[in-house]
Amino acid sequence: MPTTTINGKEVHIDAEGFMTEPSEWDEGIANVLAGNIGIELTEAHWRLLKFLREDFAQQGETATTRRVQTVGGVPTKEQFALFPKKPAKKMAYIAGLPKPKGCV
Repeated sequence: MPTTTINGKEVHIDAEGFMTEPSEWDEGIANVLAGNIGIELTEAHWRLLKFLREDFAQQGETATTRRVQTVGGVPTKEQFALFPKKPAKKMAYIAGLPKPKGCV
């Protein structure tokens, strides 16, 4: 599996740049990844990222926008406002999780 250096730390990634070892992630890496896609993280972003990581730890797969809405309580419209165009994909990328199933 390929590796790259993010925020001074070597991490494992897939061909699309998604981290493959969630345990290698930290908040510094999240800030760098967010900056890579033009997002400045706010408290609202962190709330979603925290939910995604906790949900992944329990479920073993990355939550979709529908799951974030129904289980996390964050409306899809808000997800799109925070992470424009492809919120599930962008949330997973910044949270250091695999791309959600069904994302193109």
